[in-house]
Amino acid sequence: MVTTTRFKNVINSEEELREQLGWPAERARDKTITALDQHCRDIIAASPMAFIATTNADGTVDVSPKGDPAGFVAVYDDNTIVIPDRPGNRRFDGLTNVISNPGIGMIFIVPGMRETLRVNGTATIVRDPELLESLAMDGKLPWLAIVIDVKEAFMHCPKAFLRSHLWDAETWPSRDSLPSMACVLNDHALGGKGNVEEIQTDLTERHKTQLY
Repeated sequence: MVTTTRFKNVINSEEELREQLGWPAERARDKTITALDQHCRDIIAASPMAFIATTNADGTVDVSPKGDPAGFVAVYDDNTIVIPDRPGNRRFDGLTNVISNPGIGMIFIVPGMRETLRVNGTATIVRDPELLESLAMDGKLPWLAIVIDVKEAFMHCPKAFLRSHLWDAETWPSRDSLPSMACVLNDHALGGKGNVEEIQTDLTERHKTQLY
């Protein structure tokens, strides 16, 4: 149960939630499938970006983006997909979560498509040489691979994208109006004591030489 002193009208049970908002329509309720059909395979093949949600044994949640050329997530069979884990900053937030709690959720995004594919299941971290070789990019193997045993999949409606106008470039803010990654790292990690230009130079070089 969630307790708080900041807000007065807090919903703490599914019964309260259903009393307020009701139940899903039959079409929404029954849209979940337990294996990847051709529709799912087509969307996964066209997706260059997916978001992965994991939770550790204590309930701490992490969401991480994964991106590569479209089709980077391999569908091995109706209930198995494989995601390459490319070089990163070695925090391994999602991977350490999977070790303590294999439950995992994904959202696949296709540019210009307002609907998304949601896939839920359990994950295993593997390093089989043959598998990593099949996921190589620019001649470089991923560090690891995340194998997901798919338990359910379903399409998510376009309302979030319609409301956000995400694919409408005219609504995008100017990049100059937002802080750079170097500026944020300087303030968050270095207490504002670093050199932003040097950080940016280092980031640019890493993106050139350590992408794969």
